[in-house]
Amino acid sequence: MRYPLVNRYKGTLLGALLGAVLAKDANQHDYFGSDVSKIAVLSAQSLIELGKLDINNWLEAHQTKYPHLDIIDGVLPKAIIATLPVALFFHENPANLRQNLLDMLQIWKNDPIVRDGTLAVGYAIAQCFTEKLHPQTLIPEIIAFIGETSTLLPQKLLKLNNILDKGVGLESAQAEFSRQDEPSNLIAMAFYCFLSTLEDLPVAVLRANHQDNIWRRETENLDSQIITTITGALSGAYNSTAGIPVKWRVLLCPTNLASGELTNFSQVLELADALVAVWSGVYDPALHLKDYPEEGCVRYEEQAQLCVFASPRIIQSR
Repeated sequence: MRYPLVNRYKGTLLGALLGAVLAKDANQHDYFGSDVSKIAVLSAQSLIELGKLDINNWLEAHQTKYPHLDIIDGVLPKAIIATLPVALFFHENPANLRQNLLDMLQIWKNDPIVRDGTLAVGYAIAQCFTEKLHPQTLIPEIIAFIGETSTLLPQKLLKLNNILDKGVGLESAQAEFSRQDEPSNLIAMAFYCFLSTLEDLPVAVLRANHQDNIWRRETENLDSQIITTITGALSGAYNSTAGIPVKWRVLLCPTNLASGELTNFSQVLELADALVAVWSGVYDPALHLKDYPEEGCVRYEEQAQLCVFASPRIIQSR
């Protein structure tokens, strides 16, 4: 494998958080990054505890641990973040992946654009994990994976495919996908930033965040957050932690993050090894997290570090 699976998972979540942090308006107090990390923690913990997806367990944990966490406002990016651990856990089997993503989306009442966007991102991430992502065929594969739908996302993705084939620049792509106030445009723009700079995570995320004149107009920064968060997750899955510059990780140090953002994302990174171990079938609680930390605490009981490295379809729990 080009990168260990656990590094791809950490890269996915780290890329998503970096995207949220970079898009945050410095003049406004923004809880979006904190919400992203909390949602990711809930999903990862539920899968680790049960070894499978259980919506009731997820909702119960949500009410118990984060009763004030709003998972409906800004639904598209939050739904995609919540399903990232699901995409990892079921990445090796497309049918299993699709069904579990659809099961997870019951939380958001199967909103059509949330459904299609989540399936598109989940499929692309799974292709990254199995090292089967081919830019020339990815878009048609995603459209087939989404299936029949009432949204405009398939049409937008086909338009994106043409734009990529022609080598259209960033400003032209922005102009093309900003003509209508349509969430599918945001998803298409995120895929443009990812696929047009496939091997360069910093450039992909910075291009996604370069929306000053078009996307930030009367949107309170939400559109830019959606694009950069999705781009960061996709590019992180493809390039893993190896693609994230050290100086960018400084953005996630305590002096640059609110305490909630830092605490919860530290949990996500700690849980990554355990989640991959559960997926691979070699999880041993005695070697992993004995207790999950309470909110506001980033220290864990002393534990041995267990890293799992496996080629696709060689070690798995199903």
